[in-house]
Amino acid sequence: MGSCEKEQMLIKFDGPIIVGAGPSGIAVAACLKENGIPSIVLERSNCIASLWQYKTYDRLKLHLPKQFCELPLFGYPKKFPKYPTKQQFVSYIEAYANHFEIKPKFNQSVVSAEFDLKNDAWRVVTQDSVYESRWLVVATGENAEAVVPEIQGIEKFKGVVRHTSEYKSGGEFSTKRVLVVGCGNSGMEVSLDLCIHDASPYLVVRNSVHVLPREMFGFTTFGIAMALLKWLPLRVVDKLILFMANLTLGNTDKLGLKRPKTGPLELKNATGKTPVLDTGALSLIKSGNIKVVEQGIREVTKNGAKFMDGQEIAFEAIVLATGYKSNVPFWLKGSDFFTEEGMPKTPFPNGWKGKNGLYTVGFTRRGLLGTTCDALKIAKDVTDQWGSTSSTSKLEFRSK
Repeated sequence: MGSCEKEQMLIKFDGPIIVGAGPSGIAVAACLKENGIPSIVLERSNCIASLWQYKTYDRLKLHLPKQFCELPLFGYPKKFPKYPTKQQFVSYIEAYANHFEIKPKFNQSVVSAEFDLKNDAWRVVTQDSVYESRWLVVATGENAEAVVPEIQGIEKFKGVVRHTSEYKSGGEFSTKRVLVVGCGNSGMEVSLDLCIHDASPYLVVRNSVHVLPREMFGFTTFGIAMALLKWLPLRVVDKLILFMANLTLGNTDKLGLKRPKTGPLELKNATGKTPVLDTGALSLIKSGNIKVVEQGIREVTKNGAKFMDGQEIAFEAIVLATGYKSNVPFWLKGSDFFTEEGMPKTPFPNGWKGKNGLYTVGFTRRGLLGTTCDALKIAKDVTDQWGSTSSTSKLEFRSK
């Protein structure tokens, strides 16, 4: 063997290979374990739920009540508040993995995964190993990679430019004027956090957005919506929710936050765009502490930004609250199950299963509720096939 060649471990495994040790991958592994089926969980980072641990801001809490954010078969501690903090959620995921004795293989970045027709198995290649299995579960999710938009002139800017995946606390920006690009839940919460730390945020609102109160009349807005959907059509529920939101929040259009023509639930189902659940930012917009910029950015200058209406404002920092995207197209080969954007072509609730033992979890645009639903389906489907395929798992070496 030449000096530049490496010895690479080939692992042929009975159970499914799960790519991603976030909540979705851990949930599938737990459901399989409950049915007596082993799995290998491959994770590119050095911990479970790495997005939550490394790429979220300090003040983050679950946007929905904990009962809507449980993973299957194992609930939250009763002492947890209605909206668990980032730290509490991470501790829950770690306890979940420990409970089901799930031990992912960390620092395993998947280079490629492809179905091998000759061997009737999925071949998953990482930087130092090759894994083979009849089943592959794609659990890298909708939020694998940060979306960083191209903004003219941003390379000239002398201040700090930071995606929310790198933002931790507004304390770093105290007394500074900060441009926040993006008005989703992250953009709103970052703006709120900046205010709390005595910064001056300017929120760029590029598109229409539904802002809803997190709670209405003592009940969670999401809980009200779920209850109403049991009895009423979605569009009727949307109208009721918007009527109650306008009573609670007032007309957000007057604040520069124009509502889409499509209702919040219908829009979420169609596009995945989540309504903003207000946790305090709206009152600061009303008071002028958070300034809304309705015009898009024409270009960034070395000291600030020029906007489409011609005005120019100086800034000392820019925070990009521009979201995340799937990375599946970069490593899953030979499959037409996903779109170019890395989302299943088949919409929920049928997007969890592809051909040749391919499964997906965490791509429902329905958060952890969708994860629970799909994890249970995947475990049942694999279990139904298990008896006829199981044999002894093997480890062997080969030269690359």
